Amino acid sequence: MHPIRLISFGYLHLKGGPPPTADRVEDVRDRLRDPAAARDILDLDGLDPRVQRIVLNTPGARELIDNLADYAGLPAGPRRIAIGCAGGRHRASGLTEILARELRDRGHQVEVEHLHVHLPRVLKNSDR
Repeated sequence: MHPIRLISFGYLHLKGGPPPTADRVEDVRDRLRDPAAARDILDLDGLDPRVQRIVLNTPGARELIDNLADYAGLPAGPRRIAIGCAGGRHRASGLTEILARELRDRGHQVEVEHLHVHLPRVLKNSDR
């Protein structure tokens, strides 16, 4: 069985370039509220369990995780799933970590790559 590769990234770090190559790219900028608005987690990232809890409790997040996990389990399922948010520090990285746990719990081999979680926060030019 080939591992499923999960990639988190931030659109603002792409500078208008394309998202990472993947069988499915999930853009959560408009889909999930940005938890970075909570000042107490501003300097944390999605690798922190506290941020993951906040992200998972965002309306629509649990359904997205379940949908992606079901999709990954299809017989001809994906080899690469990329999840992007504005900066890649909170929603994308948190969801990627949560999805990785869910897939491992379902018996899948998973590799995780966070492209931008370690980079400084970037200012948004829009509400996305």
